[in-house]
Amino acid sequence: MKITGAFSTVFLWSLCAVSLSACVVEPARPPQPEPVVEVVPVVPAPGYHWVKGHYRWEGNHWAWIRGHWAPD
Repeated sequence: MKITGAFSTVFLWSLCAVSLSACVVEPARPPQPEPVVEVVPVVPAPGYHWVKGHYRWEGNHWAWIRGHWAPD
């Protein structure tokens, strides 16, 4: 009986260790920087609208995505 109890204890601890090793904790992101001031170029043709630039989180830093003209 003593061996079975020791085996189950080792098995449970191993199961906990394997389960917790798959946990991933993402570090806190730094605050988003102030938006970049963009000069809106002339509309390329009728039927387009301006999509403002914005920041996107790129894994470990904020990357600025430039504004662009998009069809309506």
